[in-house]
Amino acid sequence: MSRRKKFRTKSKVLNWVLDWLDAILFAVVVVTVINIFLFQSFKIPSSSMESSLYTGDHLFVGKLTYGARLPMTPLTIPFTHNVIGKKESYSTALSWKYRRLPGFRKVRAGDCVVFGFPNGDTVLTKSPVEDYHALVRFFGREAVLRAYGPAIARPMDKKDHYVKRCVAAAGDTLEIKDGLVWVNGSQQTVWPGVQLSYRVVTTGRELNPKTLEKLGVNTRELHFLRSLPGYPDMPLTEKMLATVKELPSVVSVEPVLQTVPSDYREVFPHSPLYSWSRDSFGPLWIPRKGATVELTEANLPLYERIIRDYEHSDVEAALAAGSYTFKQDYYFMMGDNRHNSLDSRYWGFVPEDHIVGRPALIWLSTAPGRKFPDNVRWSRFFKFL
Repeated sequence: MSRRKKFRTKSKVLNWVLDWLDAILFAVVVVTVINIFLFQSFKIPSSSMESSLYTGDHLFVGKLTYGARLPMTPLTIPFTHNVIGKKESYSTALSWKYRRLPGFRKVRAGDCVVFGFPNGDTVLTKSPVEDYHALVRFFGREAVLRAYGPAIARPMDKKDHYVKRCVAAAGDTLEIKDGLVWVNGSQQTVWPGVQLSYRVVTTGRELNPKTLEKLGVNTRELHFLRSLPGYPDMPLTEKMLATVKELPSVVSVEPVLQTVPSDYREVFPHSPLYSWSRDSFGPLWIPRKGATVELTEANLPLYERIIRDYEHSDVEAALAAGSYTFKQDYYFMMGDNRHNSLDSRYWGFVPEDHIVGRPALIWLSTAPGRKFPDNVRWSRFFKFL
């Protein structure tokens, strides 16, 4: 082969490679811009939002409603959030202040919201899904680090994403009575997807799983107790409840309510001054930007983490002053699967700067633990939320 032909061949290969690199770079830039400003893909990891959002639902999360939050840790491997493999996928060598573009409106009570998990600021490397702060309350910091450490700190925009329903917005007063939410003195609407757990007693036989699945019951998380006989903990919406009560083999259905005060280390605000439980909680005022609260030793446990960790202010100085003025809005989030959800009842408020966006569309839904094609929930494809 002549030198001229070799040169032409190399030039063609080089041009082909450059064309592909140009196309890949263009795609990375476009997708990154879309993820930051328009929408982002998100997968529901647990059953905490059933029967509104199911484990295995793949969502597009819209950023325009509340305004897109600009990156604070920009040095990140494209198409990753906080990890790649088992290592962090970002660098904190460059960090920017929190900024958000104008949105159409603020978060409202009733909205399903994707946000950064507030307690995700500290992550245990050997068990990253565990709540570090909860473990420390029960077992002590040294024991937790020995078992699951070391611990790493994550920037605010690199915390794991959660999805819950906002049940109380900034300025609201929330109370939970017998598992039902009350806001500003009125009982809140029970949305169609909200479910509570019930003790279902049968004549001695298990209920037909196919019948339950048609109703929308998550049979993977049911346990039939022969000594009852029945199901000690069956999550049901109001619609499901009415149907289950009418099944021939059902003897009785009673709500499973936790009205006895919990161990104070379990339920927010994690203080012996407050004897709240999962189903008997509050009243609790949700902080609003610009509002000033009288600060005392009695209510300090409610707002201490906000002052110290979210607004980086001096707790002792605020307590000595006897009041504190909040710098941003806060929200109270709960899962629709009310008795199987780790939410604001356990870890407190969600700051406005943690808000990512609002679920807009389910583009794919697959049920875990099943094989194709039985695992595909065809009826949920391209469902707008």
